Amino acid sequence: MSNPPTSRDVARLAGVSQATVSYALTGRGTISAATRERVLQVAESVGYRPNLAARSMRTRRSGRLAVVTGASLDHQVRLLTGAGEVAEEAGYVMEAHTVDGTVEERTARVRDLAASGQYEGVLTLVPVRPEALSDPSDPATPADGGAPVVAEATFDEQMRSLGNLADASAVEVLVRTLVAAGYRRFVHVAGPDHYASARARRDVYLASVARAAADPATPDVVSLGVVGGSWSGDDARRAVAEIPADAPPVAVVAGNDYLAAGVVRGAAERGWSVPDDLVVTGWDNFEMGALMMPSLTTVDVDFPEAGRTAMRRLVAAVRGEPRPDPGAPIHHIVWRESTGGITGSADPPTLGA
Repeated sequence: MSNPPTSRDVARLAGVSQATVSYALTGRGTISAATRERVLQVAESVGYRPNLAARSMRTRRSGRLAVVTGASLDHQVRLLTGAGEVAEEAGYVMEAHTVDGTVEERTARVRDLAASGQYEGVLTLVPVRPEALSDPSDPATPADGGAPVVAEATFDEQMRSLGNLADASAVEVLVRTLVAAGYRRFVHVAGPDHYASARARRDVYLASVARAAADPATPDVVSLGVVGGSWSGDDARRAVAEIPADAPPVAVVAGNDYLAAGVVRGAAERGWSVPDDLVVTGWDNFEMGALMMPSLTTVDVDFPEAGRTAMRRLVAAVRGEPRPDPGAPIHHIVWRESTGGITGSADPPTLGA
């Protein structure tokens, strides 16, 4: 049986140095796209597979980063898109690993990846036990002596949004803008309470209405209640029946776009029109919102930017650099017909501002 091909064989056949082969395979160094493509084609044609674990033991550099996700949901795909952009710009190859099971099983998998010698760093988008993570005070020093592991608290045990993704500051902007436009009666159609994002939007709604009511300029602002409690648009449609008959004109802040669509339907069934009797806002900027009649005012969530922010943290940890700044806001308000002619700031205040 012949010996497996080596990087020296690839270099000879491609007419380049071994260093160039290394640059082409790891994404590091300064070589042209044409040279990299030629090296990769030669490596593929001869079946060359670098011994990344051995090389990492010698140099502690493999040029690869691992990202651990849960179920393949659309928002995670968008997170990975942003993370991959940052990894590529920094000269790394990013590989995604989907890991299901219990938190203990995910923790074990993350620790295995960090200790494998194949990756310079691991970013986990799913919850793991603290013992798998790098020391927050020194993220370049891994907990297990392997590659640095950084957790981006984006989802909980049931893959529900947490952390920056669950930030509800945009609700305060919606309420404040609607108050400034003359609305005094508000209703919130909430999502299920066991979702961090739903709780956050409800709490910010209540606090924002209370703040407006305490303002001497708008003492007549009032919340007519929090209704709903699921992500079902049909439940939201039925919840509109709980709004008092004399409520209009009323501003309805819905927990997401499906709930907002249900509100529009429920309003029509009561003989109310949007935006004349009700103005309605949603969250998530689903494509269907722009196609509704009227089109839906909503909050867009920049999942790719959330992924970029998480990957910047990992790259900084791998390189022993200070933790980067939070980055650009990921929530943006899209004002449309369901709030009439109201326009306002497209962005909520930055967290901590």
